[in-house]
Amino acid sequence: MSWKSRGELSSRSVITQKWILLLCLGSFCAGMFFTNRMWTIPEPKGFGRTTAIEAEKLNLVSEGCNPRILLEKQVMRESKDIFGRVFKTHNGMQTLDKTISNLEMELAAAKAAHESIRSGSPLSENAEKTEASGKRRYLMVVGINTAFSSRKRRDSVRATWMPQGEKRKKLEEEKGIIIRFVIGHGATSGGILDRAVEAEDNKHGDLLRLDHVEGYLELSAKTKIYFATAVALWDADFYVKVDDDVHVNIATLGETLVRHRAKPRVYIGCMKSGPVLAQKGVRYHEPEYWKFGEAGNKYFRHATGQLYAISKDLAMYISINQHVLHKYANEDVSLGSWFIGIDAEHIDDRRLCCGTPPDCEWKAQAGNVCVASFDWSCSGICRSAERIKEVHRRCGEGEKALWSATF
Repeated sequence: MSWKSRGELSSRSVITQKWILLLCLGSFCAGMFFTNRMWTIPEPKGFGRTTAIEAEKLNLVSEGCNPRILLEKQVMRESKDIFGRVFKTHNGMQTLDKTISNLEMELAAAKAAHESIRSGSPLSENAEKTEASGKRRYLMVVGINTAFSSRKRRDSVRATWMPQGEKRKKLEEEKGIIIRFVIGHGATSGGILDRAVEAEDNKHGDLLRLDHVEGYLELSAKTKIYFATAVALWDADFYVKVDDDVHVNIATLGETLVRHRAKPRVYIGCMKSGPVLAQKGVRYHEPEYWKFGEAGNKYFRHATGQLYAISKDLAMYISINQHVLHKYANEDVSLGSWFIGIDAEHIDDRRLCCGTPPDCEWKAQAGNVCVASFDWSCSGICRSAERIKEVHRRCGEGEKALWSATF
């Protein structure tokens, strides 16, 4: 081979090697480029993303593992957990308590209705309709305690603060207020007294007859039977007892009770604590005076008997336990004793025991209309059959107040 041929071969070999080197270098760069874009580098084992707890631990380390800070955070976490559990438990207990209370009410209502049917106690036409429908909820049931000898008092109440006829029905339908005179039976069943009351009820339709024998010394028993009967006949927020010689402003009474509607066990009246009278022959003598301690002691706080109101829960309590509730000589004391050992809220409202004019008149002019007015000296309005019209004229809230009131 000549030198010329060898030179040409050597030159071609050098060119080929250069292209091979450039091609390799280009391939390497292209490989690195695509590898960085398409491959994901796996995280080293044991170095995954930190959780909230691990982050908190790292934070503690960065803070120098301060024991005080660690304890505070641990207490905060435990407090939140405890609060959450207590809150859930409290809500659960409230729900359970409400459920049990509703079941007890339904049971007591059914039991009272059964007792009334079994004993032959008559039900009014409106009560039968209410019981049959089982839907209507009333604001209050007002029971006016009366006696066979009090026909003039009843007529004076009908002529003043108690609506009559269609107005009474309108009061029930539009305002949810039931008003009835409450009376039992005579000692002789079907006697002249019972027949007179039946004729009166046929005329006015505003009497609630109880399975009870009338008598002054039986007022505690009558009160107990009234609440048990009323709660069985009408589903209401409140049950009121008032004497037939007391003047009442119905709208003001309703507005007063509505303020306490959300409370479960409410006992509303003019609270007092009079002396326990041990001497025989005096009015309001207490034969069981020895139960109240030494001579000269006073009764526990209780509402005066002229007018008081209790919530449905308390009326149901009386209905459920009526056979074991003790009766003292004085009816208002008996009622107070039934609530002394349970969780009932006593509300003292002095507007439920205003005096007759000028007392109630001055208060009305000042914008503080009274709920009830009577004379303390007579435990009611003195000569009420003659004077209640004057009291109504001077201290009454006015008919417009009743029909414009919203409860």
